[in-house]
Amino acid sequence: MPKPDFVSFILTFEGIEVECQASYSEEGNGKPLLMLHGFFGERKCWQPLSREIKENFRCISLDLLGFGESAKPEFSHFVAAQVTFINQFLKKLELKRCYIIGHSFGAWVASKYALNFPDCVNGLILLGPAGIKDNRFEERYFFLRPLLWETPLIDWSLNLVTPLSEIFNYKKALETIKEYRYQLTNQPVARSMLITRLQGMRGAETVETEIHKLKIPVLVIAGECDETIPLWHSETYAREIPNAQLEIIPGADHALPTEYPQKIAASILKFFVSESTV
Repeated sequence: MPKPDFVSFILTFEGIEVECQASYSEEGNGKPLLMLHGFFGERKCWQPLSREIKENFRCISLDLLGFGESAKPEFSHFVAAQVTFINQFLKKLELKRCYIIGHSFGAWVASKYALNFPDCVNGLILLGPAGIKDNRFEERYFFLRPLLWETPLIDWSLNLVTPLSEIFNYKKALETIKEYRYQLTNQPVARSMLITRLQGMRGAETVETEIHKLKIPVLVIAGECDETIPLWHSETYAREIPNAQLEIIPGADHALPTEYPQKIAASILKFFVSESTV
């Protein structure tokens, strides 16, 4: 993976002014394509896809505010803050317009950015996009609540059952839970955002009532077997955005950028040709 570059700028949000550092990587030539990772992700998740499309695109993978090696200031890191962060980042790169691809939370942020700054976005590619109001969110992620507890007993318990996981055939599930625990312990931004969502707050930042305003080419790609973001979220994006295209990858789960880069690359190139955007 290319070594990260860094740019710094002053970010003003909620009346607080801080100096921020943005960590990003670039490779390839062609149309600029800003790449925004998901909730537990970092810019490196885009490397498999970048390898497939770098001959056609200038791939700019960014660590979102509070993630990876980008700044982690002490204020709200939800969607509005990310939009402000991206706007300042693109100004620093002197990019007046670009395409944006986002995965999960990154797709939510990309959509909101395009709504707030329509003159700065040529088109969107949304992979398993979050950002649709979902009354079942708390129910679906209730199992994560204990992982938020600030006690070493959680880690002790997970380590205790590890030897049994292979015997009883739940090793993969346990590894996933341990990864969630690691991220929630070591990424305060992810932790605070999840707590906020589980409390049912910030619902106004969902985009289902706004995305009909988008007037740019949009491709939505969903995994048929995505258990993280239900398929109906992607279908809502495709239905509400005028002329949006929806593609469903058979048998695919939520790990779209890392596990299905060739299929996604083929869909992207086909989409750009059909929209006469390349």
